[in-house]
Amino acid sequence: MTAPPSTTAPDELNDLLGRLAQVKQEIGNVIVGQDEAVRMMQVALLAGGHCLLEGVPGVAKTLMARTLAASLSMQFSRVQFTPDLMPSDVVGTEVLQHDEDGRRAFEFEPGPVFTNILLADEINRAPPKTQAALLEAMQEQEVTFGGETHSLPSPFMVLATQNPVEQSGTYPLPEAELDRFLLMVDVPYPTADEELEVLRRTTGTRGNPASAVLSADEVNRIKEFVRQVVCDDDMLHEASNLVRNTRPGPNAAARINQYVRWGAGPRAGQGLILGAKALALLDGRFAITPDDLRSVAPAVLTHRIHLNYRAEAEGVSVPDLLSEI
Repeated sequence: MTAPPSTTAPDELNDLLGRLAQVKQEIGNVIVGQDEAVRMMQVALLAGGHCLLEGVPGVAKTLMARTLAASLSMQFSRVQFTPDLMPSDVVGTEVLQHDEDGRRAFEFEPGPVFTNILLADEINRAPPKTQAALLEAMQEQEVTFGGETHSLPSPFMVLATQNPVEQSGTYPLPEAELDRFLLMVDVPYPTADEELEVLRRTTGTRGNPASAVLSADEVNRIKEFVRQVVCDDDMLHEASNLVRNTRPGPNAAARINQYVRWGAGPRAGQGLILGAKALALLDGRFAITPDDLRSVAPAVLTHRIHLNYRAEAEGVSVPDLLSEI
């Protein structure tokens, strides 16, 4: 194990990392398989970002998000996004209140976004106006309503789910909102053995729910340690090159110029570094490696690269191009 920076408290950190491993165990008691998706959700949490879970119906996206929240002693809210959902249903609204003297005044009534973990279920079923209500909360961790700014609890994380197959009645997430998600995680079908275990667990006696292992303050403390993980200049250049190679231009690869409308922005580089730091800390290391960057790169970059019509016509996908990069 690489020695931690002198500014850390090793005993405290080892205790927190041990309980972080317990979080994974608690999730594993409920969720069968999906180890990589669970790992990436933890990375997003520790890096201080948000996570978009994408997969077909029935692969436990919602259950995975709920179980992560259950393993953490933090506030949790779930909002089912629907076409008639209004922004005030998410961020809150003003309510007319009466005091003892009979005077009336409007007071802000916080919405479900005022929590530590917000599960935005089927986020692409709400119209763009409602989706945009989350932008300020996701970026600034605050909500402005009626000219007043209200801070959100810390930590604050949005776990959103969406179905990539059924597009009827859905509204694609705008690029500005997609960019606010640190990671987009693919939740695949289970393997044959995992599917058998799912059947055993879900058709018999109901199992025990996940137990809370970490508090909000402890998660915030781990996030401070994540920022202290060593990242040398070579890794910064590696991350910068990965991001810049996704953009069309005179120095870009031929297939990037052929198939990409625009590539990832600077926020992707920040996501690569923070994600790699969180991944290294999860593995008990205090310096990132090229493998850490490559491990988080698909989840960081896939939703930030936008293809043109030629790519769609020829069946070229973002993962195809990322494997070349």
